[in-house]
Amino acid sequence: MTPDPLAALFAELGRLRDLSRLEHEVALRGFTRVAGVDEVGRGSLAGPVVAAAVILPARCILPGLDDSKKLDAETRERLDRHIRRCAIAFAVGVVAARQIDADDILRASLEAMRVAVLGLVPAAEALLVDAVSVPGVRVPQVPVVHGDALCVSIAAASIVAKVYRDRLLDELGRRHPVYGFEHHKGYGTPEHWDALRRYGPCPEHRLTYRGVVPEPGVEAPPTPSSGRRRSRTG
Repeated sequence: MTPDPLAALFAELGRLRDLSRLEHEVALRGFTRVAGVDEVGRGSLAGPVVAAAVILPARCILPGLDDSKKLDAETRERLDRHIRRCAIAFAVGVVAARQIDADDILRASLEAMRVAVLGLVPAAEALLVDAVSVPGVRVPQVPVVHGDALCVSIAAASIVAKVYRDRLLDELGRRHPVYGFEHHKGYGTPEHWDALRRYGPCPEHRLTYRGVVPEPGVEAPPTPSSGRRRSRTG
């Protein structure tokens, strides 16, 4: 059967309408500038954690918008350009690997989100945040579990953050070519673990993540460590 392009269009418009439900409900309560907030890079072994905050206008239609993890790189790049053109405001927050080691990944992620939210011009009147609340921000917030798959502005923030971070890791790949950052974006792929075994960590690695600094007699994990920290005493 030949696909019906009109039916596909209406289906996509319906999906986007459902994805905008939370923003609509918050707007009905009098908040006109609602920012979606998300972060990327928590589970990576290297590089920064990056957050984005995005305020979309009510009539912004972005076909194909979805959780950044469900999209290929080309689609994310295309949507990132559209989001930046369409948005009332957007901002990015970055926390480097050394600060992640000094604090921990949760605090670093929340700080990146705080920086992104405070960078919005005009400022947000309310926040929709992927699963958490952002400290140090004096506006109403709604944590949304799996928000990047359920909420249009959080999905947009996930794409902006992902594209921004991927570009940073591409640059790290040029500066530290033996690790292949441009391929795995710092995550624990077999290629990345093999490079760590061969060359040890570089200044962009998160030294408190399990396996990044080899321990005597302990084999590095063959899979991503999911951001678990090594014990500082063992």
